[in-house]
Amino acid sequence: MADIKPFMRAVVSRRTYITLSHSSPIPDSRIQELVTETLKHTPSSFNSQTGRLILVLKKEHERLWDMIAEVYKQQLPADKFEHAKERFDWFRKGYGTLLFYEDTDSIREYQEKFKTYEDKFPQWSEQSNGMHQYILWAALEAEGLGVNLQHYNPLIDVRLQTEYNVPGTWILKAQMVFGKPEAQPKEKTFRPIEARLKVFGA
Repeated sequence: MADIKPFMRAVVSRRTYITLSHSSPIPDSRIQELVTETLKHTPSSFNSQTGRLILVLKKEHERLWDMIAEVYKQQLPADKFEHAKERFDWFRKGYGTLLFYEDTDSIREYQEKFKTYEDKFPQWSEQSNGMHQYILWAALEAEGLGVNLQHYNPLIDVRLQTEYNVPGTWILKAQMVFGKPEAQPKEKTFRPIEARLKVFGA
């Protein structure tokens, strides 16, 4: 892929970085710009725009992972919590976290508008949320940040709803941690393409 275009370069370069530092190569304003542009331009079925995001940075990011650890400490046996806390400490060392939500009120609005596809809108909203996650993952790494994606919901949902005044109709889907990379990711491996792709007419 010698003549790779910038978009596909970001796709190919995207990796999971676990070891991060509490710093960023770009200003907070640039991070907010990337988040805003992603919210504006990510596709959604019938342009329903059901995705919601919360951006948490610096000391607030550290407090977020302290809260997540507190929730899990109450839910897990002591031996299992110690293992989980190691991971929480890794994520706490990052610079920020993006919380990805879907607004069920907006989903229901479109279910009412388009009864023929009523059962499809929850599925379509998940697909759109995944696109939000992927776009921001690739975009942040293209700017020099390292990123990893976590899923500690639903155990943390109520605590975050209280702390960040999250509407009850917002359902948490994922937590994206980012910061300056401090270690290289593992080597990427691939299953045979022949078993994953069919082409007709070429």
